[in-house]
Amino acid sequence: MNKPSSRHLLTASGLALLMAFSPAIAQQAASPGTEAAQAAANENQPLAAPESRARKEQVMPESFADLVEQVSPAVVNITTTATVATPLVRGPQLPEGSPFSDLFREFGFPGFPGDEGSPFGRGPMAEQRSNALGSGFVVSAEGLIVTNNHVIEGADEIEVEFFSGKTLPAKVIGKDDKTDIAVLKVESDKPLPFVKFGDSDKARVGDWVLALGNPLGQGFSASTGIVSARNRALSGTYDDFIQTDAAINRGNSGGPLFNMDGEVIGVNTAILSPNGGSIGIGFSMASNVVSKVVGQLEEYGETRRGWLGVKIQPVTQDIADSLGLVDASGAMVTDVPSGPAAEAGMKSGDVITSFDGGEVKDPRDLVRRVADAPVGEAVDVTVQRDGKPVELKVTLGRRELAEGTGSGKLDSAAETASDLMGMALAPLTPELAAELGVARETQGLVVQSVDPTGAAADKGLAPGDLITEAGQQPVATLADLEARVKEARDAGRKSILIMVRRAGEPRFVALPVE
Repeated sequence: MNKPSSRHLLTASGLALLMAFSPAIAQQAASPGTEAAQAAANENQPLAAPESRARKEQVMPESFADLVEQVSPAVVNITTTATVATPLVRGPQLPEGSPFSDLFREFGFPGFPGDEGSPFGRGPMAEQRSNALGSGFVVSAEGLIVTNNHVIEGADEIEVEFFSGKTLPAKVIGKDDKTDIAVLKVESDKPLPFVKFGDSDKARVGDWVLALGNPLGQGFSASTGIVSARNRALSGTYDDFIQTDAAINRGNSGGPLFNMDGEVIGVNTAILSPNGGSIGIGFSMASNVVSKVVGQLEEYGETRRGWLGVKIQPVTQDIADSLGLVDASGAMVTDVPSGPAAEAGMKSGDVITSFDGGEVKDPRDLVRRVADAPVGEAVDVTVQRDGKPVELKVTLGRRELAEGTGSGKLDSAAETASDLMGMALAPLTPELAAELGVARETQGLVVQSVDPTGAAADKGLAPGDLITEAGQQPVATLADLEARVKEARDAGRKSILIMVRRAGEPRFVALPVE
């Protein structure tokens, strides 16, 4: 799936909408829906959609009014206030590379871009208060509110406005930048109407949905549409977005996406747009992701995700063929640093096919399921190794405590020893190891050059890459690699699996041996 261009992908919050005013919400203070919502809150019951023939038969309703009236008391507008520094005097706005740039900078023109003292240049700065707008929804009668992290990021003050027009200050309980979710808390003298999360996995493409929020600071607003697609990934590790054509604009961020049962199945987060406005492509983070994050933020004030301790890559069809696998599914282990997987006996080259009793479809599926698994508990993991399944039991660590790896690059070339499979290769020497940033005792073959018309170039290999394995066996010399290639040919395989390390990051590549 192609990812949207970052210049067209916008958060739907009001962070970019700095306004000197916040339009008041003109709502009926004592409508039947409000009275019913308060009664439900007093009994600690979530708001839900009213019974109707349209909802039962899942046909297009004549009106969404009953549903809107029922759940809207739990939807809130969020206004944040932050202090920002701006220059009192702005310098001339010259094009980048203008011949006058050095002249103005030399004479210290206040506020000229690139000078010290401010984002805009040297000169006096002034602090100003700015407001930003977003949306949210109440998930407990005690006043827990869910919104997007980017809505409240950097805020000094947070104010929550309810459907009735009442406002309360809020404090941050916890936030998670990886899923862009934040949990707020308000103190109320009486129970608050709230809604509950639904099962986003049950949402089908074509189902009706309702989006509520505060678009462009205009106050409470409802829009409807359908589920356009599911399981969309934008840029995050744990992304699981519902795509909808319900109108979502800046200011809608953090607001709920309801199904026809009045359950929240998504948190409106981003839009795909060339102009900043809604064009019918909006994204809501799936409730099955959000609900777990909210639970952890409420309990711990932070997330606690499981950590397996491996580096993985997708299993392509050519990799599956080279390993003799029937299906191109699962997640291939490229490296096993010190951690839970290493302690359990997992090895580089293993293909993870099952995790905690469920089939692993691809690396993204594995990452999300590991993150959802409880930290410190042992889980069953099945890997394919040497054509056979191997059962392992891994006690998961905590991802937030995991450490990264180093990197290095090749700055000089060594004498090429031989050409093979469209590459000029040379054994790794201590000097080359130092330039690559790997341990002196590391063994392998350094790629000196790549034939741009060859198979290696097609697979993305480049000068400076280090080949450490072929056919899942270590290679230290060209003779080793040639022997592995011959074995693959003799076995009737069309390709051979090699491990390539680049800037410290390992990955497997299947190269043709014909």
